[in-house]
Amino acid sequence: MKFALKCSPGQSIPKKGRKVAIIGAGPAGLGAAGYLICKGYDVEIYDKLPEPGGLTIFGIPAWRLPRDNIRAGIKELAELGVVFHNRIKVVGDLDEHNDGDEFAEKKIKLEDIINSFDATLIATGTWKSRELGVPGDKLRGSYLALDFLYRIYAHENGYLPPEAVYKVGNAVAVIGAGLTAVDAALESQMKGAGDVQVMYRRTINEAPAGKAEINRLIQKGIKFIELTNPVEVIGKETVEALKLIKMKLGKPDKSGRPAPEPVPGSEYVVPINNVISATGELPTPPFKDGYAGIKLRHNNSIDVDAKYRTSRKGVFAAGDVATGPSLIGKALATGIKAAGAMEEYLETGNWSQ
Repeated sequence: MKFALKCSPGQSIPKKGRKVAIIGAGPAGLGAAGYLICKGYDVEIYDKLPEPGGLTIFGIPAWRLPRDNIRAGIKELAELGVVFHNRIKVVGDLDEHNDGDEFAEKKIKLEDIINSFDATLIATGTWKSRELGVPGDKLRGSYLALDFLYRIYAHENGYLPPEAVYKVGNAVAVIGAGLTAVDAALESQMKGAGDVQVMYRRTINEAPAGKAEINRLIQKGIKFIELTNPVEVIGKETVEALKLIKMKLGKPDKSGRPAPEPVPGSEYVVPINNVISATGELPTPPFKDGYAGIKLRHNNSIDVDAKYRTSRKGVFAAGDVATGPSLIGKALATGIKAAGAMEEYLETGNWSQ
């Protein structure tokens, strides 16, 4: 994947003498770096993982997105002069654990970075899964999808031992119907689960992954259970069963899709060895609302304007940490757009609306 859109290694680019910091080496951060390095700015990227790429390397299967293509684009950025600081976690006034944090060997304060660079872009993504939020969801054998997948791919990339990868039994229930749910179901099947069920509270028509992806699962022998929702994970110490309730579709909600409504008295129990929650990821800014003068929205994403400017002068945000979970192409595009706004600020000094 090409991140430097307007230049190539060996090309003579006049230097601006201005320094830009990017927090997060996922698609948004890499897209911004490619734009800015080609404009002559000095670019440094900080990331907690052992190599750049973010979820493209550590959260998405190689058969969906070839890692060699991502690494080739990153290599080009390095050859152009982008400086990568790996295994460094940037923190503000919040230091909660998110997936991938175990690789960080050093921590740096975000405020120190902001004060050391002419402009800063925060692109820390969505490294936290939404929990099921039902009784029993902490039982052994109950996994969060991002954590489940991340361990598999970190092992494939040589960064985690095989024992760090979660084991699955014969019967696995995946809750959700996005691409993460699809990948979790397929990985469970490849790891030996004979009975994999993807359970969704709406129907295939509303599945975020799309009908084609769901039908591909069905063709591989994975069951897609519509109009059902978990109410309890059952077991003593480990997962033994899943209690569900049937759903029906009501009037459209804020998303524009029919709102799923529980059918009273329709609860039923399914024997299960593992449950994997794939109900979405959450933005993971490295600070609480108001830190360094930066505001967050109610959903914990960073509050930005149309030019991806935060409430702190000189600080921008892009990618999923600003927009919420999205596809790679959208995250990459926001990074490039934010970089254009950063260039405007660096050239004019203008921060007014």
